[in-house]
Amino acid sequence: MTTHLLSDTRVLTVRSLTHIVRSPDTILTTAVTPIALMLLFTYVFGGAIRTGSSESYIDYLLPGTLLITIASGVAYTAYRLFLDLQGGIFQRFKSMPIARSSVLWGHVLTSLVANLVSVAIVVGVALVMGFRTGASVGAWLAVIGILVLFTLALTWIAVIAGLSAKTVDGASAFSYPLIFLPFISSAFVPTDSMPGPVAWFAENQPVTSIVDTMRALFAGRPVGTDIWVALAWLLGIMAVAFVVAMRIYRRKAA
Repeated sequence: MTTHLLSDTRVLTVRSLTHIVRSPDTILTTAVTPIALMLLFTYVFGGAIRTGSSESYIDYLLPGTLLITIASGVAYTAYRLFLDLQGGIFQRFKSMPIARSSVLWGHVLTSLVANLVSVAIVVGVALVMGFRTGASVGAWLAVIGILVLFTLALTWIAVIAGLSAKTVDGASAFSYPLIFLPFISSAFVPTDSMPGPVAWFAENQPVTSIVDTMRALFAGRPVGTDIWVALAWLLGIMAVAFVVAMRIYRRKAA
């Protein structure tokens, strides 16, 4: 059964990736907005923002920008899933001897690959803009691991949106709050510069702990308890979203 699931997932992942390869503008479009934000905040607002540290603003800014990149990219997962659902692909798959969950896993793994490519593009542009890090190989692997978990958590939320939406616009609209969330966190400015209630929300929402952990890893500083808070958020969101998505899918596929 496990071998059957893995082989079916591989085939369906290749199918989804083929669509992206034929339309690479999906990845480029995902990277455009984060790159524009980096340029705007670094060269227009960066000189007026005080982060309370000696690092350059692009170093401070990059972790949050990477999360925005992923939040933008997962909208395409909901969009592609919705089109498959409306186009009758799921009904066709039901008549074939394939593992039911492999259909969703194909979309999820495609999202993971596409978003990591977008992240690599944004990191490349950040390096050109002056981003520098003394992070060790282990720290880079930890950052990549966090980005993978973040992508999986948001992608399963995207699966819920894709399965539940009534229109194409509705399928991708769920990502707007996710893209906006980093702006009310430590991604762009320290939380202690915010008004009381806003600062409390910023300090206690998941993005801040994730951004602070990545920033510490890039800078070679101790991550403290932030990494455990970040992992708790990521694993918790992913687990809940996975369970909900699978329940909706089973109901749709019944």
